[in-house]
Amino acid sequence: MDPYDEVAARAVTRRGVTVLVGGLDTGKSTLALRIARAGIDAGIPVGLLDTDVGQSTIGPPTTVGLRLCRSAGDLEPDALARADHLAFVGSTSPQGQLLPLVTGARLLLDRARASGAELVVVDTTGLVSGVYGQILKFHKVAVLQPDLVVGLARGQELEPVLGVLRRFFPGEVVSLDVHPDVVPTSVEQRAQSREESMRRYFAEPLQRWRVRATVFMPALPALFDLAALDHLVVGLSDGKGQCIGVGHLEHLPDEGALRLISPVADAPKALILGSVRLEDGFRARRVDLRNLFGSD
Repeated sequence: MDPYDEVAARAVTRRGVTVLVGGLDTGKSTLALRIARAGIDAGIPVGLLDTDVGQSTIGPPTTVGLRLCRSAGDLEPDALARADHLAFVGSTSPQGQLLPLVTGARLLLDRARASGAELVVVDTTGLVSGVYGQILKFHKVAVLQPDLVVGLARGQELEPVLGVLRRFFPGEVVSLDVHPDVVPTSVEQRAQSREESMRRYFAEPLQRWRVRATVFMPALPALFDLAALDHLVVGLSDGKGQCIGVGHLEHLPDEGALRLISPVADAPKALILGSVRLEDGFRARRVDLRNLFGSD
């Protein structure tokens, strides 16, 4: 049996949670779809949990997205893009965003289970190298407690991460070679993919609301210059602990006010400040909120 099909069959038999780990362009998303398709063919409700905030297939970049799948049609690209649930991370990179990334993954795992998913397949970011890669994967596995971890490796690049996971957690850890059909992409191609995802997400019709300075997390300091938030990406909260979508802010200099632009139909109750600013063409540029606020 093809080793990828064998892993998919093992994940379906185990049900529970399967986490995919690998560097950039290792075929994690493709394998996630293969496992999900095998689960659906077996009559199992599947949750696809996308924690790759930079190259999102479920929901827009800067978010963790969950898609609940019961039929093959739920795995089509247009269907996958419409997340059933989101958690806002606020960045297109996991660097410096470990807490919202890990807590968002756990929050959506709980929602997948509450919605009846018997198999949850978790796609992860390509950050696997160095100390930060090990720390990120360690804490993600700690909160998700997967039954199966599948590493997609080129050579020995994953051995430090997979070794940590084998030592600390009871779930089975297996390693596969990257499929020969996987085509590497350049930094510019990945950036263009993010831009296109943002462009599709922010396609008309869009809603526009005036925003009070008191609705943000973190709270704005006194006498804060609202112009500093122009084009900043924000997460929309329903006030009940759920993210209902993503928007970006527009500063109105003549009025000294802010306007929120989003495809979400319902006005949010509060906004979470992200750490990226959308430039022309929907290219995301990283913003350090500490510097923006002038504080630690």
